[in-house]
Amino acid sequence: MTRKMVLLTWGYSNPRTAKTAAGLLRYCPTECVAVFDPDNAGRKAQEFLEAGGDVPIIARLDEAPGADTLVMGIAPPGGRIPDAWRVVLLEAIQRGMNLLSGLHDFLSDDPELSQAAAQRGVKITDVRKNNFRQIARRSGLNPDCLRVHTVGHDCSIGKMVTSLEVVNGLKKRGVDVKFVATGQTGIMVEGSGLPLDCIVADFVSGGAEQLVLDNQQHAIIVVEGQGSLVHPSYSGVTLSLLHGCLPHALILGFEAGRDVVGGLDHVPLPKLNKMREIFELMASVHQPCETIGISMNGRRVSPNEAKEIARRVEDDMQLPVVDVIRDGADRLVETVQKFHVSGRWRKFGM
Repeated sequence: MTRKMVLLTWGYSNPRTAKTAAGLLRYCPTECVAVFDPDNAGRKAQEFLEAGGDVPIIARLDEAPGADTLVMGIAPPGGRIPDAWRVVLLEAIQRGMNLLSGLHDFLSDDPELSQAAAQRGVKITDVRKNNFRQIARRSGLNPDCLRVHTVGHDCSIGKMVTSLEVVNGLKKRGVDVKFVATGQTGIMVEGSGLPLDCIVADFVSGGAEQLVLDNQQHAIIVVEGQGSLVHPSYSGVTLSLLHGCLPHALILGFEAGRDVVGGLDHVPLPKLNKMREIFELMASVHQPCETIGISMNGRRVSPNEAKEIARRVEDDMQLPVVDVIRDGADRLVETVQKFHVSGRWRKFGM
């Protein structure tokens, strides 16, 4: 059933904090009817979220007749509900709209919201809410399924976007491929997955492994990355995901012009070649794994600057460097397809 979604980004309408809204606008465009942000009402989503084209920004829910779902469109640190949003959520419920949230604060656990939803007969879905309890066992993996994993030098640099662009490109070429969602936005887009950053620590790698087991009937799976091995706040999830999905190949992402850890400006980011070394070392504990491509997020720099940075990185890393938004994902798609056809990953063992 097709959703008709209003994306709530009030006070946070930028592509970094509102990356959930931006992801839905980019990959579920026909389901997004409006963005709710009274501070920017009358403008268009594209102006603030780098996606969505002419999807209108509205100040009142009655400006989106027929909408049936209000989506929490932000992914802030800690995943808290902004206080000013409560009145909007309650109004949406009274209008008969379902609530869809990826926040760490579960809307369904809020007494006022859950009672109002029950009385009105609408559904509250918290995509991060789960009861997954299983450790990784490293068994039952399909040797005929190529596992590709997107990783990054930091958070919010386009790992999900890269994964989806590569998957969509492979599908257009007739390849049997599946996007494996590991975060709230990816789950909302794909309709399946596990929120790995909201699973008890011992079971995160088990969750990643289970996602592989659930999808390895496909020729290729592309597992969405989370966080970064060098981010002090989120590296635990990154490492557990890396070990749990046991990739054969990595696509390493970076944002041009970013040289400090997001949200921690006093923490410098290592050089990209060092990041490649760290990820490959951690990914190769039980089987060989190699980086086969680089995804560059060039939004902070001009097109000419981005091309020069990509050229330098490509010369240094001897790998294709692709800005999937500006230039399309074709070179990465071709790289993954060639790696799959080569079959050399099959000798890796697991």
